[in-house]
This record gives sequence, structure tokens and C-alpha cells, in this order.
Amino acid sequence: MLKQPLTVLKGVGEKRAQDLASLGIETIEDLLKYYPFRYEDIQERQLAEIQDQEKVTIKGIVVSPPVVNRFGYRKSRLQFRMMQDHDVFNVSFFNQPYLKDKVELSEEIAVYGKWDAKRKALTGMKIIGSKSSEEFAPIYHVNKSVRQSVLIELIKQAFTDFGDQIPEILPQTLIDKYRLMRRDAAMFAMHFPKKPQDSHQAKRRVIFEEFFLFQMQIQGLKRSEKDAKNGVVIDYDVQRLKTFTRQLPFELTNAQKRVTNEICHDLKSPQHMQRLLQGDVGSGKTVVAAIALYATMTAGFQGALMVPTEILAQQHLESLNQLFDPLEVRTALLTGSTKTKERRVILAALAAGEIDIVVGTHALIQEGVDFAHLGLVITDEQHRFGVNQRKVLREKGYAPDVLFMTATPIPRTLAITAYGEMDVSIIDEMPAGRIPVETRWVRPPQFDAILEWAQRELSAGHQMYVICPLIEESEMLDVKNATEIYEQLQSYYAPTYQVGMLHGKMKNDEKDAIMAAFKENETQILVSTTVIEVGVNVPNATVMLIIDADRFGLAQLHQLRGRVGRGADASYCILIANPKNETGVARMTIMTETTNGFIVSEKDLALRGPGEVFGNRQSGLPEFAAADLVADAHILEVAQVEATALWQKKNWQVLPEYQSLAAYLAAQKADKQFFD
Repeated sequence: MLKQPLTVLKGVGEKRAQDLASLGIETIEDLLKYYPFRYEDIQERQLAEIQDQEKVTIKGIVVSPPVVNRFGYRKSRLQFRMMQDHDVFNVSFFNQPYLKDKVELSEEIAVYGKWDAKRKALTGMKIIGSKSSEEFAPIYHVNKSVRQSVLIELIKQAFTDFGDQIPEILPQTLIDKYRLMRRDAAMFAMHFPKKPQDSHQAKRRVIFEEFFLFQMQIQGLKRSEKDAKNGVVIDYDVQRLKTFTRQLPFELTNAQKRVTNEICHDLKSPQHMQRLLQGDVGSGKTVVAAIALYATMTAGFQGALMVPTEILAQQHLESLNQLFDPLEVRTALLTGSTKTKERRVILAALAAGEIDIVVGTHALIQEGVDFAHLGLVITDEQHRFGVNQRKVLREKGYAPDVLFMTATPIPRTLAITAYGEMDVSIIDEMPAGRIPVETRWVRPPQFDAILEWAQRELSAGHQMYVICPLIEESEMLDVKNATEIYEQLQSYYAPTYQVGMLHGKMKNDEKDAIMAAFKENETQILVSTTVIEVGVNVPNATVMLIIDADRFGLAQLHQLRGRVGRGADASYCILIANPKNETGVARMTIMTETTNGFIVSEKDLALRGPGEVFGNRQSGLPEFAAADLVADAHILEVAQVEATALWQKKNWQVLPEYQSLAAYLAAQKADKQFFD
């Protein structure tokens, strides 16, 4: 019944139904779940207890006749005076001349508005009927087509006609355990609370329900993946793998060993691996990827590593080849720049099973790229790839295991929602001997002093990155901006030190040549308009100088900082910025307070919200009616625990207590409400 169209309500024709649809309200259920985003306190107050500029409701006697003064086109002011006890004050309403008919001399009325203590005057917003018992007014997101008053009346009508048909879908055990309101009472109190405590309790119930239902869907997906047992069994050679890890030029950290064991367990399992590998910048994810790829190869399968950029693909291949040396591993690089003749040779070798591991960009998922025995797919910087691209790559083999790696730590709440159907491995330990990067924030006038200080690092044989922000309005402005900095650095440091420059107008081979010169220490200073690629590894670089740092997001700043501190020497990240707002100041402060990427990502989420951090559509983040991923993170974690526990009950769907929940989830799945 709740799925009925709004036209079943009195006063809703086709036109009004279309207007409501523009707010995303199409059914009775949509209307009941269209919750207010805040409430106005309309309890009557005494003048003596009201603060200046406070929004309040004041009841009193009208002691002067209402007068409307008109000024300008369609502009007016309604004025009259009221008395509460023995205090007289002025009341004004702007551009609502029709309210004059509701104001009668010597009558008692209640007016809601903003109080001006200095002028002893009330700027009215609405007249509240003297018989009204409401103390809180719901405020909704509306548009020009739908007024607040119309929406409120329709919601009241929907509760009158359909309120007794709202089903309870949470099991009684959870309602009792967390002392939750009943569903129908909570939905009503979300719209029409009698006191603040009512709205708090209602919101608590609605938020838990939203998170719990979402987690039930996610855990159901996870369970069906695990039960299917349709993955590839990669029965790797344990002895060869041990030999490989023993010949590595460094000792693995305990965290690396732990996540390697988790991944290797998945490889041998008949269940399809869907694992997210998280680690901070420099925590050693590449080595873990190399071990997984080598294990896959020892079982006779092929591995594919897909990365976002060509520079990164080239670097990953070099890193893998160094790690695999002197073992016999047949590797190849396939990118958009691969020459036609070489591409043909690589494609033929992949199809014939003569290449063990291929590293590439989006070129790996193009037509004509076929594998003989694809067993493992690893995507680096996972959220730069769309869902469809990942799907195409998976379909090139027989349900290969999939490992997603991200160097941008994802806040726990986002990992639970956006990647809830995956298992998560976290490298939460840095390799021994890593010295944390020292971060300093300075104002632009100190630029020359910073250049003088940086000379000490350069004279010690080290190198420096200098990053200029992208100016979105003009690519040419970017180049000009970088060119000015480049020339300034040239005049300051040349001829003792060589300065190179990267910008967006350059061709790929030019960029590669400049990066190669920097890696070989042929140039000591690199100026760049673009973000230095994630993962670019120049251990000799010890200074990261970021100009106009407040133009970058926290995640970007942390990634840039990760380009230094890769060797045994102390490294520095210098933020030159003069932020124009509090958010900019907060970003600079956070960067100087912590080098932990997980803390940075949590702070970034709190500052910007999940949609901006991750992009709702791209990430598959659900949109909740009442829940907030940041503010309500503690409820999300409880909901995840409860959903996981319920799915562990065998055949829970047939138990009497869960019939309503099972039916509701089945209906939602048919509607594809969570996973459009």
C-alpha cells in the first residue's frame, strides 16, 4: 500500500505529483520518508528570557492596528505593535501583506520571528494560530514548486490515511537490545516531535534502520560470493614462494606478513577473492602485490596489475623486475603508448600463456587483449577505476581473484559502505628505519627564506620537488604560473643546480624524459604543474615544496608529502599558503599535526563530507534519508556487527522473527533500491 502513487492523496493531481517528483517524492513511502533537515523551536517565550537575534515565538495582545506600507516593486512591510504582560514591542513582516487579515486589534496572537533586543522589535516569519499545540516546526528541503506548508499538510494526510500500514521490519530482539522506538512511531516523530527528546529517539531508530538494512544487503552479497565457490583455486608452490620472500633485500614488517597470509589464503580458496588492501604512503604495498603475483605464477596462472598512469605502470614494472631478479618471471608492459608491432607481440604472448605478469593502464581492458590463464587481477589506486572497467577485466578470465589496492587511506566508515562487500586488509605499520617527514606551514612572504634554507639540502646532494597548483580556468595559466616559478628558481639556484619542469601541455615522452632525468639526479629541482604521480619513487628527494598549498585537498597534500621521505635521510614538506577561510587553515594545521594517512583521511571526511571525498556516483556510496556517514559513524559500526551476526545464523530468513525483514529485503532487491 505504501508503494501507491501520490495521486491517491486528496489535492494531488498530475501537476502536483510532478512537482513532488522533482524532490524525489513519488510514492506514499517516499513522502513518509522525506524527513525534515531541521526543526524550529516555536514554544512560546517570555521577553525577559530571549537572547538577541534568537528565533522565537512570542504570544501577546495586538495593541495597534496593522498597517501595510509599500515600497518598490512587489515590496511591502506590515507593521503593528504587541504587548506581553506590560511590555510593548514592534512587529514587522516583509512582503507578506496578506497577513494583515490575520491581525486584529485587541486579539491575542502568537508570532514566530527573529528578536532584536536593541530595538525591542520582532521581525516576523509566520503567525501561529492561538490554538496551535505544536512546539516544534519541521523544516524541509523544498523548491519553488512545493511550499513547506503544502508538504506538511500532505505528510499529515499520508499518516492519517496510511500510518497504520507502516510495517515493523526490525526483529524484536534488536528493538529491545537497543531500546529503539517502533517504526511507525519513529517515522511520525521524525516529522512532528512534541519535544526535542522525541526527535532524538526517532532519529536514532531511523538511522539504525537505514544502516542495518544497507548492511544486510552488503553482507548478503558477500555471503553469496563466498557460497558460490566459483573462484579460481590458485594452488601456489609454497617452497618457491618462501624462496622468493627469503631473497628479498629487506625484512617484511609484521603487517606485511599478516596481509600476505590473508591474500594467500584467499588465493588457495575456491571462493572468489574480493579484497581491498589499504596502506599508507610508503607502507610497502608493492612488495605484497609482488608476492601475490609470484604465487599466482607458480600455480601456472597469469597475473595482471592495472594502474592509472603510464609513468606509474613503467615504475611498477621496474620495481617488480628488481624484486623478481634473478628468478625467471616473464613480465611485460602494455599501455596506450605501446608501439603497434610490440603490442602485437605482447598480445600473442599473453594469449599463448608466454607472459606471466603484465603491468598496464586502461589498455589492459581494450578489445583484443586476451589471457591464457588469468588468475589474479590487482588494481592500484582502486577508486580511480570505474566499476565497469573492473568488470571487463574480470570477464577476460574465469572469475579471477581480485585485489584492490589504494594508497589513499579510506576512512573506516567509507570502507564499510563503499567496499562493504569486500574483505579488507590493512598495512598499519611502516618499514623499519623510515623517518617521518617533517611538515611546516609558512606564509608567502617567507618564500625567499625557504629557498635559502632548501639550498642546504641541495648542497648535501639531495633533490627537491616544487609543486604549483592547477588553475582550473586555464591550462595556459598553469604553464605561465609554473614558468614564472621555474625562472625564479633558475635565477636563484643556477648554474650550481639544474632545474627541470613538467606541465600539462607536454607529450608523454617529454614527461618521461624529464622524470628520468630527475630520477638519475641529472636535475636536482623539479617544478611541476601537475601532481607528481602517486607512487613515483625518487629516494634522493628530501624536500617537497608546495606553493599555494591551500588550493589542494588534504588527500592530495598527503600524497604529495609521500613523494619524499623514501630514503634514509630526514625529509621535509613545506606548505606555502595564505588560506582565505577556516577550512584552508584547518587543512594546513592537520598536515603539520600528523603524518598518519588514516588520521588525515578521517579529518578530510569530517571537513568535506563523503560525497566530495569519494564522489557518490562513482564510488557506489548509498544516499541515506536521515543517516550521516560522519556524524553517525558509531551507529554504522553497530549496524554492521548486527547484520554480520544475523547472516551467520543458518537460514535466518525462515525463522518467524525475521519474516518481515526478509520480505522487505527481497522487495528492495527487486526494486534495486541500494544498488542502482
